[in-house]
Amino acid sequence: MINAIDTLQAWVMRLVRLVMKLTPYGVLALMTKVVAGSNLQDIIKLGSFVVVSYLGLGLMFVVHGLLVSAAGINPLRFFRKIWPVLTFAFTSRSSAASIPLSIEAQTRRLGIPQSIASFAASFGATIGQNGCAGLYPAMLAVMVAPTVGINPLDPLWIATLVAIVTLSSAGVAGVGGGATFAALIVLPAMGLPVSLVALLISVEPLIDMGRTALNVSGSITAGAITSQVMQQTDKALLDADEHAELAQA
Repeated sequence: MINAIDTLQAWVMRLVRLVMKLTPYGVLALMTKVVAGSNLQDIIKLGSFVVVSYLGLGLMFVVHGLLVSAAGINPLRFFRKIWPVLTFAFTSRSSAASIPLSIEAQTRRLGIPQSIASFAASFGATIGQNGCAGLYPAMLAVMVAPTVGINPLDPLWIATLVAIVTLSSAGVAGVGGGATFAALIVLPAMGLPVSLVALLISVEPLIDMGRTALNVSGSITAGAITSQVMQQTDKALLDADEHAELAQA
């Protein structure tokens, strides 16, 4: 049974690598279709939201770096080792599809035990999505709140938003567009209109790529910190040079 599972895993990884080689062409075709089918003026107006979204995503990556640094891991080395996984997540827009690569990066590059890596990767693909189920719905809620007379800086309102976003993140599908459904859960729960979600559909793929990369980064960060706290990290593998790891693989 173990040999059969290992063989199936090898097949899946070969398929994933094949998809990684073809994904950029598919993403280019998808973006071309979205731009051609959308109103240019609307895209220009929503360009500021895309920029702000990526600023927020960038800040969250900084938070991940600070967290792994506090756990005793060099953040530059951490992101350098998981970069291939992040690029695949960025282009595929699927947290679920990134699970095999996430587990491989954690076990073979970061020295995280298989049990912790598997749990963090699979659990993080549905619950705790920093980008799709966390940052994005919260940003929309803060943007919409002033239009209905709500102060988005009210501490009680922020605490309620955090609680609802946390609860609603459970079960959000780790596939492209999952953040839209998360927003459709959070906004009505906060008593806010959902019309803004429809307006953002035209630029959704552009933002979703960065959100998915943040989702995967969050799950790997959780696995790395857990392994460090439980003192189960293979330090030699964590500190190994990436070129030596690739040659060994």
